[in-house]
Amino acid sequence: MQVRAITAGAEVTFAGEAVRLNDRLGSFGERARQRFTAAGLTVQTLRLASQPFPEIVPADPGAVLALASGLEQAGLDAGYEYVSLGPAGPEQLDWVPPLAEALVATERVFGTVAVAERSPGISLPAVAAAASVIRTLAERTPGGFGNLRFAALANCPPGIPFFPAGYHSGPKPVFGVAWEAADLAVEAFSTSGTLEEAERLLVELVTREARRVAEVASQVAEETGVAFTGIDLSLAPYPDDARSIGEAIERLGVDQFGAPGTLFAAAMITRALARAEVPRTGFCGLMLPVLEDSVLGRRAAQGTYTVNDLLLWSAVCGVGLDVVPLPGDVGEDELCGLILDMATLAVRLDKPLTARLMPLPGKRVGDPTDFDFPYFATSIAMPVRRAGARRLFARAGVSPEARWRG
Repeated sequence: MQVRAITAGAEVTFAGEAVRLNDRLGSFGERARQRFTAAGLTVQTLRLASQPFPEIVPADPGAVLALASGLEQAGLDAGYEYVSLGPAGPEQLDWVPPLAEALVATERVFGTVAVAERSPGISLPAVAAAASVIRTLAERTPGGFGNLRFAALANCPPGIPFFPAGYHSGPKPVFGVAWEAADLAVEAFSTSGTLEEAERLLVELVTREARRVAEVASQVAEETGVAFTGIDLSLAPYPDDARSIGEAIERLGVDQFGAPGTLFAAAMITRALARAEVPRTGFCGLMLPVLEDSVLGRRAAQGTYTVNDLLLWSAVCGVGLDVVPLPGDVGEDELCGLILDMATLAVRLDKPLTARLMPLPGKRVGDPTDFDFPYFATSIAMPVRRAGARRLFARAGVSPEARWRG
C-alpha cells in the first residue's frame, strides 16, 4: 500500500490574470509529505483541487486558459504536481469549449463536466458536451493522452481525493487521501481459505492500514490547521500483477477476470470496504481502471470482458468507466451513449460514478496501446458496438455528433 495522492481542496482567487492560493497550502503540502514519509508511507503526489472554475472566471476562452495556466504554475510553485479546475455543470455549458482548450494547452491540469445528479437528474446537453471534450482531446493531444485529465461526472460531491473527480467547496481548506491499495486484496485472497475468511482478512488489512494513514493525517491536520476529511478506500491498482485488483479477483477464485463470478467478487470487495470503520471520503468502491491495472489490461486484450461489463460491475461497486482505451474512430454518439448509461446508474443507484474514456487516434479495435507512461499497463483498443443513443438525443433536440458550441 502507498499513498497515491494527498489532495488539498481550497478556494482559489483570480484577478488580473494572477492566481492566488490560500496561504496555508505551501506549508501544508511540505509538512504533509514530511509526516507521511517519516511514518513509512510513500506519497506519490500532492494535488490541489479548486472550487468549480465557472465560479471563478467568465465563459471566455482567454480567461479560462489564463486561470488554468496560472493555477498549474501556482500549484507547482507550492509543491503540488497536479491541479483540478473542478466541473462545469449542466447550467454552465458555455464554459465547456474553453475548458477543452485549456486542457489541450496544459499538462498538469484536470477538468470535468458534471452530467447528472440525483435531482434534477441527467442533462443530455451536458452528456453531449462531455463527449465533445473527449473527441477534442483525442484529436489534439499526443496519442489522445489528454483524456487522462478529463472525465464526465455523475452524482459526484466535492472532496473526492482522486482526480479527475476532485473539486472543492467551502471557504476553509481541507484535505483527503487517495491510496493505492489493491495489494491488500491480493494479500488477503492469497493467504485465506474460505470466502468468509477472505472477506474478513480484507476488512482487517484495510482497517489496519487505513488507521495508520488516518493517524498521520490527523497529526498533519492538527499541526497545519487544514482539516482532514478522510481516506478514499477505493483499492486503486498499479500496473504490476502484485498490485492488481484483477489479480486479486483471480486469486479469490474467478478463473479469469471478466469470467462469471467477477460480479460476485466485485460486490464482495465493496462490502468489505464498507465494513472498515475508518474516516472515509470519496468513492470508497472498487476501481477497475483498464489501463492502470496489468491484469485488467491483459484480460481486455484477451477479450474476457467488454466495456459494457465494466458498466455492469459499476452497479455493485466501482467508480464507473475509468481509463478505458477505445478505437480512435469511436463516434461521438457512441461516447454519448456510454456516458449516458454511466450517468443512469449513478442517478438510479444514488452513487458517484465517472466516465474517463480514451479514444486512441489511429488505433483500430484490437490494436495494442503504446503509451510511454509508467502508470499505464499494455492493453488494446477495446471493441465498441458501433451504435449509440443518437435517436434518444435527437428526441431531446441534442445532436451527439455535433460539437458543443454553447
